[in-house]
Order: sequence, then structure tokens, then C-alpha cells
Amino acid sequence: MTDLAAVKAALKTQAVETPSWAYGNSGTRFKVFAQQGVPRDPREKLDDASRVHAFTGVAPTVALHIPWDRVDDYTALAKHAQDRGVRLGTINSNTFQDDDYRLGSVCHPEAAVRRKAVDHLLECVDIMDATGSRDLKLWFADGTNYPGQDDIRGRQDRLAEGLAEVYERLGDGQRMLLEYKLFEPAFYTTDVPDWGTAYAHCLKLGPKAQVVVDTGHHAPGTNIEFIVATLLREEKLGGFDFNSRFYADDDLMAGAADPFQLFRIMYEVVRGGGLASDIAFMLDQCHNIEAKIPAIIRSVMNVQEATAKALLVNREALTAAQRAGDVLGANAVVMDAYNTDVRPLLAEVREEMGLDADPIGAYARSGWAERIVAERVGGEQAGWGA
Repeated sequence: MTDLAAVKAALKTQAVETPSWAYGNSGTRFKVFAQQGVPRDPREKLDDASRVHAFTGVAPTVALHIPWDRVDDYTALAKHAQDRGVRLGTINSNTFQDDDYRLGSVCHPEAAVRRKAVDHLLECVDIMDATGSRDLKLWFADGTNYPGQDDIRGRQDRLAEGLAEVYERLGDGQRMLLEYKLFEPAFYTTDVPDWGTAYAHCLKLGPKAQVVVDTGHHAPGTNIEFIVATLLREEKLGGFDFNSRFYADDDLMAGAADPFQLFRIMYEVVRGGGLASDIAFMLDQCHNIEAKIPAIIRSVMNVQEATAKALLVNREALTAAQRAGDVLGANAVVMDAYNTDVRPLLAEVREEMGLDADPIGAYARSGWAERIVAERVGGEQAGWGA
């Protein structure tokens, strides 16, 4: 039998980090679409993030992206976040938007470019020291487009060398999270294309290096929950970037394309004890045509719903069916949990937390959307600069 009290307790302590860049302007590869009321600086991004946490109760931290969120005083920025009821979270590096990185960053054939990239990563660790952030997240656009363009093994050597230098700079309680991506912008070889490559580098680096799984960074048909289960088993799963995709790295709202997949992933997290560990659950999304704050709130709610359903799986019944070789019975246990309408349960959880049962409705009634449109006039809106 499922212990509903335990399920509620787990849901109340769940934390989903929101990304600063999701509050700024974004778009497709062809056009960045501007919206009224978009933040103009990191402080206004934190103001918006505080509204997401205020209405969901489970989004207490905000990931920063450097240099998009670069400021003169990170201690003051952390204080601003604290004053708004949130904290600064993961520091994300950027080694993909500079002309020098046309042939790569930490894997570039020129030592001077590699030095520039590693220095940026070290700067990000300095920022972690100032903000109190635990995690440094690394994603590299490094790769090649043509056979013979560069030495595949040599690029792995350069990657390992750069990662090792940054790893040694990490302080007590700090971690390096290495992200992988199947393709794009490199189309012949990608230097960190899969979880195995990321795992191999993290294993060699040591316990402070772990793999982060972006749910949009896989080939169609990939069993992401198998990857999650394996990394959990090896104690090398450091975090998630939740989003949704219809083709590749679309970065749409979490759970939008395949909510069943998100449920299956969260079941493996629950099964592997991930909810009670140091795994970082973060959204990685760019809201192009939809209103940003409600989309982020909805994404948090989608993760909550998938988690609630995963927690409702009758583990005793499932184990019994598996041991008996009851294929249909085992599948039925999983499907019963997935087909459960958990919205009333989550409404109860929110009310017990002193929140409105309907976060989207509460945000709409708050007047925040109208306020930021009226107040954020002039200046340059934040965006990812494409």
C-alpha cells in the first residue's frame, strides 16, 4: 500500500531550480521574439523567479548563466535573491558564443583558445565562491563537422586536461556537473555526445564530478530512464535539465511532448533514492511564443505531477509481479499509477503548505504580469543574444 503521508512529505520537500535565461527573450534559430515586461537585468530575473517560487513553493533556487548574468557584485546579487525569498543556484558557463570558439573551446586545436575557455570556467568557480553556489554546470558545443577536421582522440585529451584543471579548483562542497548532447552545433563528431563519454570523464576526475542529464539531448527512442537508473546505481547522477522536445533540443515546457517519459524517469529517480539525494532538478527551457512566468510555473507543476505519480507506484505489488514473471500485472501496476489524477493530491499539498491550490490562477490574479509590463519600460531586455 502507498503511504499518502509519505508521498505528501516528499512532494513538499521537492525542489526544482528555474533558469535565469528562461525569463529573458528567446526564440528560434531564425528570430528572437521580444515580449513586454521581460527582465532587463539579473535582479529583475530574480524578481520573476521569486513569483514562481511564491506560487509553487518548490522553486527556491535560480540558476545563473555567465556572461548573460554577469554583475559587478555577486554578493549583492545573492543578497537581492535572499530578500526576494530565493537563492542563487547552479552557475552555468558559456564557451559557445565567442568567435574564438568557432573550432571549439576546451577542445580547440590552439592552446591560446583553450586557455581562454578554461579561464572562463575558473571565473565561474570564483562566482560560485561569491554566491555560495554548489554546482558548476558545463556544456560544450565542441565538435567537428567533417572527417579529418581534427584529431578525435586528441580532442578528448584536451577536454580531459581542461576539466582536470577546473576540477582541482573546486572547493569543499562544490561540484562539477558535465552535460552531454547528441549533436548540434557539431554534426560529424561531438566531443561530449552521450552519457558514457560524460561518465568516463567524471569517473576519472573523482567524486566531485557528476553527469547531468538533459532530457532533450538524446536520439529518438533512447531509453532515458535506463541512463538515469544506471547513473544512480553508479552514484554519478548529479542533476537534470528538464525540458520537452518534439524533434531534438527544442527546450519546450517540461512534460509537454511526452509526459509518460517524464513519469518513467521520475520513477527511476524515486526507485534509486534520488529524491533524498543531492541530485539537482532544474528546468532548461526557452519560452518563445508563450508567456514566460506562467510557462515556468506550468513546467514546475508538470514535474510535480510526474513525481507524484512515480511516488504512487505500488512498489510491493510491482516487485511481487516482477518476481512472479507476471508481465501484464507488473505493467498494470505502473500504468495504474500513471493514470491516476494527482491534481487533487497536489492541490491538498499546496494548501497544506499555505499556498493557493491553483498556482497558475493565483499568478494571474496577482497582477504581476500587468505590473512588469507597466514598470519595465526602457532599457535593454535580457535575452540569449542570438
